[in-house]
Amino acid sequence: MSMDISVIIPVLNEERNINRAIDAVFAQKFYGSIEIIVVDGHADATTLGRIKNKKVIQLNASAGRGTQMNAGAGAASGKVLLFLHCDTVLPMGALTAIHKTMAQSTIKAGAFDLSIDSPGRLFRMIEKSASLRSRITRIPYGDQAIFIEKNFFFKVGQYSPIPIMEDVDLMRKLKKNKGRIQILDLPVITSARRWKKEGLLYCTLRNWTLLTFFFLGVKPQTLVKLYKS
Repeated sequence: MSMDISVIIPVLNEERNINRAIDAVFAQKFYGSIEIIVVDGHADATTLGRIKNKKVIQLNASAGRGTQMNAGAGAASGKVLLFLHCDTVLPMGALTAIHKTMAQSTIKAGAFDLSIDSPGRLFRMIEKSASLRSRITRIPYGDQAIFIEKNFFFKVGQYSPIPIMEDVDLMRKLKKNKGRIQILDLPVITSARRWKKEGLLYCTLRNWTLLTFFFLGVKPQTLVKLYKS
């Protein structure tokens, strides 16, 4: 039986969060069929060892979100692929919204608006700017829970095996292949942990800078060095 939606979760050192992420997906009210595929980038598959739900498909792959998500897509049965970060929570009704959206033959992919799980005016500004940017450019980030028709995903060449900006690169390939991208006005909730760890202003400015350099043609192998510095 073909699944309607395959939810692919790439992980690395997410032992503490993985079961909560899985439970949140299965808690969705959805009358279609779903499967969850967790792809661990750790050589010892440490996150997979913590998964409690036996329905989850478990894969191990080389570290790197693009590589891991491609591995998950290769094992997926769904007509639609949903790439979900472990620290991002879908809004209730998300799977139904995806199903209805992708039933429109002209739409090949989409994502959600962004909300951040932390109070503060600056976080609200980041949310609004991210949602506005993705609507104008039709290039959402991975933490906005990108979904795409599986056949079209393989047609455009999957995620490129690059160390950073794999989500932006995929959206650019979709647009070049005339794939219509829909941004849903339901917000996902993503963790604020990276902003809190690195500093809100620093993290935001760095991300904008990396995106600008990427559009200017700087190689991802160079950008990842800046990201980690």
